[in-house]
Amino acid sequence: MRCAAASDLVFARPRAPRSGQGREPPLTVHHLNQLLLVCSLVLLVAVAAVRISSRSGLPSLLVYLGIGIVMGQDGLGHIHFDSAAVTQVMGYAALVVILAEGGLGTKWKEVRPVLSSAAVLATAGVAVSVGVTAAGAHYLVGLDWRQSLIIGAVVSSTDAAAVFSVLRRIPLPARVTGTLEAESGFNDAPVVILVVAFSTAGPVEHWYMLIGEIALELAIGAAVGLAVGLVGSWGLKHVALPASGLYPIAVLAIAISAYAAGALGHGSGFLAVYLASMVLGNAKLPHWPATRGFAEGLGWIAQIGMFVLLGLLVTPHELGDDIVPALVIGLILTMVARPLSVVLSLTPFRVPWQEQTLMSWAGLRGAVPIILATIPMVNGVDGSRRIFNLVFVLVVVYTLVQGPTLPWLARKLRLGEKGEAADLGIESAPLERLRGHLLSVTIPEESRMHGVEIAELRLPSGSAVTLVVREGKSFVPLPSTVLRRGDELLVVATDPVRDSAEARLRAVAHGGKLASWLGTDGAEDSGGAQAGGPKPGNARSGGSRSGGSR
Repeated sequence: MRCAAASDLVFARPRAPRSGQGREPPLTVHHLNQLLLVCSLVLLVAVAAVRISSRSGLPSLLVYLGIGIVMGQDGLGHIHFDSAAVTQVMGYAALVVILAEGGLGTKWKEVRPVLSSAAVLATAGVAVSVGVTAAGAHYLVGLDWRQSLIIGAVVSSTDAAAVFSVLRRIPLPARVTGTLEAESGFNDAPVVILVVAFSTAGPVEHWYMLIGEIALELAIGAAVGLAVGLVGSWGLKHVALPASGLYPIAVLAIAISAYAAGALGHGSGFLAVYLASMVLGNAKLPHWPATRGFAEGLGWIAQIGMFVLLGLLVTPHELGDDIVPALVIGLILTMVARPLSVVLSLTPFRVPWQEQTLMSWAGLRGAVPIILATIPMVNGVDGSRRIFNLVFVLVVVYTLVQGPTLPWLARKLRLGEKGEAADLGIESAPLERLRGHLLSVTIPEESRMHGVEIAELRLPSGSAVTLVVREGKSFVPLPSTVLRRGDELLVVATDPVRDSAEARLRAVAHGGKLASWLGTDGAEDSGGAQAGGPKPGNARSGGSRSGGSR
């Protein structure tokens, strides 16, 4: 990494003393102060830019990339950064955090019905996409087969975070959201293996050996992720930590340990961290809203840092000759490879053509392709710098095209659904000595719990609403007290009825006082939206993952 001009303000260091001219002096407190100032300003600009991107319908990744480019050697900052190795390492670290945050926000009830179709799309669909894109890059752009296979594998990974950041205002059917989210969590692993294989040894002569290696690494990663997630969730449920702030830290530490254990065990660490996080996210752990908020904040920081770094790595004045080839490859990927992979993967599962059309167009590329494009650079593959430039241009241009048009396409296909009740925000704190739980319930604006009397909640025996906070004032409710939008409730429940009490609260929130007659009595799933209430894809807790990465 080389720094010059305006970047000297942050990275400049005093000259080494004569006795140690061969050594670079350590970072001083003064340099640390300057670095913290610049980093905090970048974060503030990135946070403010999210509002702009949300209004324009563009994923935030483009804003973050723009910040990095402005700070780079062709921008105002004149920072010369050319270390692909550092970018790869930092990108992997950020991707682990982003996958962990994504897994924590994935509801098992959404993924379970589409697990098989998403797995086929993330494996066989990836193979189809790689083959078609590589053939187009070779015959139409003129890249050799090794470069073509690398770029085909690099751009085959989708980014659900970018998709949901664009579609957060248009709730979609559960099958669409579940398939897209599960696919994005699963397809990173085989794509990484393919890119590494093509970058180290070129095209593999015995393709069946590569398939076997991918299957083995996925199996190891899945086993490690599920095991770590189950053990970690059991431990957090049975060990009361002394401070609520320790729960988010413990959850993220468990998720990241799954990645490390899977990678060190020669498995897919990315699949391990995603599955472990998904297990933890569906385990109804104590202080869950705080944990989700903490993970989401770390995810934002990871996305901002990663894309700013990628923006620094790119050299804009070198992109001119690669714009047309990138557009051609992107056109092949978007109009041929992605739709073909979706049709071949999802038609056997009888997915309607409207949903296949949306999922074909929703194959946004974000952080993962640009990060993976650094792998051939680190391994010294011929033409690797051009591969990086092609991927960078492809991601930026087609995100600009696909991002703003996704909501329009969803409406045209009549896949957007409106009028569903909002889910409750329920936080649980264990009362270990009393063998009970304290549930903190927030009634959102669109909840059907509005207008319901306390007695009409019909909570199971062993649970009761003990306090209501309304407009900043708290009072002990009577059975006839009518609940209102924005109320905060404190519900005490004993251990045996904790799950059924939460299920009943969610059922009333979705079905109102007639929940039991509407079939929303909480019998199906005590942790999420109940049958007859809003479809899982429309009652997503914790918000959507915005940004452009996975």
